Amino acid sequence: MSVSPELLVRDHEKLAILEDLALDLRIIWSYESAEVWRRIDADLWNLTRNPWAVLRAASPGKINELAQDGTFLRHVGQLADQHREYFNSTRWFLQNHSPHDLTCAAYFCMEFGLSDLIPIYSGGLGNVAGDQLKAASDLGVPVVGVGLLYQRGYFRQMLDVHGEQIEYYPFNSPELLPITLLRDSKGELVRVDFDLPGYKLRLRVWEVRVGRVRLYLLDSNDPANLPMHRGITSELYGGGPEVRFAQELVLGIGGWRLLRRLGLHPEVCHLNEGHAAFAVLERARAFMSDTGKPFDVALAVTRAGNLFTTHTPVTAGFDRFDPELVRIYLEGYAREQLGIDFSELLALGRMDPNDRFEPFNMAYLAIRGSGATNAVSRLHAQVSRRIFQPLFPKWSTQEIPVDYVTNGVHTPSWESTAASELWSQAAGKDRWFGATENVGESIRGVSDEALWNLRGSNRAELVNYVRGRIEKQTATIGGSPSEIERARHVFDPNALTIGFARRFATYKRPNLLLQDPDRLARVIKNSQYPVQFAIAGKAHPADAPGKRMIREWLVFLRRYDIQQHAVFLADYDLELGAHLVRGVDLWVNTPRRPWEASGTSGMKILANGGLNLSVLDGWWAEAYSPEVGWAIGDARLNDDSSSDEQEAGHLYDLLENEVIPAFYDRDVRGIPTRWVAKMRESMARLTPNFSANRAVRQYTDEFYVTSAREFRRREADRCAIGERIVAWKRMLDRRWNQIRFGDAHVETNEVSHSFTVQVYFDEIDPDVVSVELYAEPVEAEGSGAERIEMARSERLIGAIGGYNFRCEVPATRPASDYTARVVGWEPDAVVPLEAAHILWQR
Repeated sequence: MSVSPELLVRDHEKLAILEDLALDLRIIWSYESAEVWRRIDADLWNLTRNPWAVLRAASPGKINELAQDGTFLRHVGQLADQHREYFNSTRWFLQNHSPHDLTCAAYFCMEFGLSDLIPIYSGGLGNVAGDQLKAASDLGVPVVGVGLLYQRGYFRQMLDVHGEQIEYYPFNSPELLPITLLRDSKGELVRVDFDLPGYKLRLRVWEVRVGRVRLYLLDSNDPANLPMHRGITSELYGGGPEVRFAQELVLGIGGWRLLRRLGLHPEVCHLNEGHAAFAVLERARAFMSDTGKPFDVALAVTRAGNLFTTHTPVTAGFDRFDPELVRIYLEGYAREQLGIDFSELLALGRMDPNDRFEPFNMAYLAIRGSGATNAVSRLHAQVSRRIFQPLFPKWSTQEIPVDYVTNGVHTPSWESTAASELWSQAAGKDRWFGATENVGESIRGVSDEALWNLRGSNRAELVNYVRGRIEKQTATIGGSPSEIERARHVFDPNALTIGFARRFATYKRPNLLLQDPDRLARVIKNSQYPVQFAIAGKAHPADAPGKRMIREWLVFLRRYDIQQHAVFLADYDLELGAHLVRGVDLWVNTPRRPWEASGTSGMKILANGGLNLSVLDGWWAEAYSPEVGWAIGDARLNDDSSSDEQEAGHLYDLLENEVIPAFYDRDVRGIPTRWVAKMRESMARLTPNFSANRAVRQYTDEFYVTSAREFRRREADRCAIGERIVAWKRMLDRRWNQIRFGDAHVETNEVSHSFTVQVYFDEIDPDVVSVELYAEPVEAEGSGAERIEMARSERLIGAIGGYNFRCEVPATRPASDYTARVVGWEPDAVVPLEAAHILWQR
């Protein structure tokens, strides 16, 4: 009987660690382990970069041979020591927080871009999720991930001879992925049951190790399920509305049930986009089961521990489902398990609960079930406040409860080997494992020579990679021997190399550079100052305009005969992206402002000394200054095509008059000192600030710890705070219309304005509201809105529940800027998130 290699290595004490290493995705950002896997099977390693596949394919003879190889054993021993050190060292979280501050935060997401070894991602959302899990591991933040295992994942791209995108969906064989089927302490498979109409769905669970963090992936592809149900987790964002709805039920409700099945009780549930919003309902249901409290109290308590992160810059981007579809799947769940009428469940996902035709909006459910909502950049927060304002009618846009945490990238995953060595010498090997406030300063002492050598080394590696990839790409579509030979010599390792890779969608404007193709061709063909472009990107299979833009690029390359200097690299994925961000000198990004919620691709070049040339959208609106890169256009919104020609012209001007001259203006040593100065400032200032290290620390300090604390407060004393909030909201709903304003007076002198307003409450206790003056910020979208609480003074004569309210403000603004208003007030509630009642003085 044959013995599996992973079992075989357990027989060799010094090799037993190989199984743990092969199943830990830490190896993706660990360069030291590559030689070990190459020794086991160099060909398979070079083809797959998959340690688990290499280990499983190894013969017993090979394992026994290596077990006698002293050099190999020493290398494995070094890796084992590093592995133990990583897990045994005290990291940032425990250095800055008590273990009781947060025991577990559950991170739910539809996709995770951890590695091409586990292809369950499509783009930016998955990249962010994967990088944040990695950073949580590095920092020691107690996070557990929840997602889905897709049998086919997202599509792979091929481009035919006509420039047409062809989609392929290769099968993900779980046994070849670095994941394990989850079993309990008795060796039984861990399963999660889920009721579908007329049928019980059985979900398997796979475990992914991401250093200290565990990611659990639910899988419906179980022989016990009907064929149609086995396909629920078949394809990321695939199928029709019913499949998508079922996926989101599995992720949210099934995901929370899984955590309970594993004995995990997270204080915090982080919903990374609205796809996972059904976790809000299941968390409340589980709390009801534990405490015997009704749904409204359970939701008031548990929402304090829920965080919703929105990544969508347009309303149309939210998942919305037909109410009849929701009824089929959730009417019984609402009545039998939540104890509420189905109409109450629908109301959680609607703007107007009385509109029976309004679709069910997952983002609305997430907001109404969370204690905090955040966007993914400062500008995106402004956009999101406008998007969600209809949920808070009559409130100022500035007060819509959307905060922001700008995305960041897991820097160790995107550094080249040379960049990692340079940063290690300057800032130490543990630089990304703790606070990074001083990391950037270390790079300021690195010499011009070292920085420019880094760029040369990285660019040369990219050129070699591009040549090999284009050679294969040309051969795949039947290129002639001469075309294949030319492919082996594309690009110049000394030329300014520009990267341009993204999802091909109209709002990202991937063809802005083609507005004037003659001018772009002249830039590329300039033999004195050569410029070369590496272009990549996929269009969604149903996005005809996106596919057309890909064809336009390929037609441009052929028409102007510049395929030696500009290439379109098919099948943009994490591996290709890593080579690009390490090797390019300049990253170009051209979204239509403000439709890029954050963007992260431009962040990935920072540690490698690359520079950005981008529209002032997403993260670049925060990062840009003339010392660190270039900005296309200005800060005005341009959510139509009217400014495309103007911004394209500005882009060409920047390339011709600033970017290219800075790159080729060399001193006597051959160093472009102006360019290197920007490199140094960009690396020092931006790399730490736009890292997942900073983002996860910010999430932990500003949301996870505070949300956990608030959840525990609300569940204490048999949910006393939760019950009080529910009673307060019911009272406001019932009696708010009784409140009205009377007369108002203002007296002004050189120093101040003195306001007096009359307010009639009828039977409402004035202690459950706040009367205040409000003034909009002086500048649009500014943060200087004024809210001044007015003091209750004498009771109005002859009135039931009537009072004067007074306050004094400096006369630095006209009195007409201020308006009195009444809002709900409860010391433990979040207003307006939990109660949007508001009455303005007319």
